[in-house]
Amino acid sequence: MTDHGKQTNANQEEPVVTQQSQTNEHRDINEYGVKERNYTPWIIGLSLGINILVIILFILPGYRGFDHLDLTIMPMFNAIFNSFTFIFLLLALYFIIKKQVVLHRRFIYAAFTTTALFLINYVTYHSLSESTPFGGEGIIRSLYFFILLTHIILAIVIVPLALTTVARGLNMQVEKHRKIARWTMPIWLYVSLTGVIIYLMISPYY
Repeated sequence: MTDHGKQTNANQEEPVVTQQSQTNEHRDINEYGVKERNYTPWIIGLSLGINILVIILFILPGYRGFDHLDLTIMPMFNAIFNSFTFIFLLLALYFIIKKQVVLHRRFIYAAFTTTALFLINYVTYHSLSESTPFGGEGIIRSLYFFILLTHIILAIVIVPLALTTVARGLNMQVEKHRKIARWTMPIWLYVSLTGVIIYLMISPYY
C-alpha cells in the first residue's frame, strides 16, 4: 500500500473516533442540558468519615489540657448554627413550593454551610471536653433521652440522605431529587430543631 493510501485510510478513521467521543459525551448530558457527574464516592466517603469521627468522639474522653478554659459557649454556638439551618431549610422549602428554584438552591447551600460550621464546632468541642450528663429527673428525663436518641439516629441517616439529595439536584435529576427530598427535608428539619431543643434542656447542667 502506498503512503497516499495509508494517509487516506487514516483520514477516514479519524471522524469515526471523534464521532464516537461526541456520542459518549452526549449520553452524559441529560434533558436539562446538564452533564451528570458521579458523586457516589464522595457521598460514601463523607458519610462514613463524618459518622465514624462522631462515634470515636463519643467513645474517647475529651482532651484535658483545656480545663482552665470555659468551653460552654461552644454548645451555644451549636444551637445557633442549628437554628439557622432550620430557618434556611424552611425558606428553601417555601421557595421550592413557589417554584423559585434559584432561591431554593441558595438556601439549601446556606443550610449546608451552617451544618458544616456546626460539625466543625461540635467536633472541636467534644475533642476538648467530655459530654455533660443530663441532670433532670422523672418525665423530663425520659423525654430528653427520647429526643436525644431519635436525634442521634436521624443525624446519622441525614448525612448520606442530604448529600444524595443535593447531588441529584446538581445533576438536575428532577424526579429522583423530588422523591428523596420528600424524606430528606422533614428529617433534616427534625434533626436541626431537636439539636436546639437538646441544648436548651441540657444547658442548665453545663
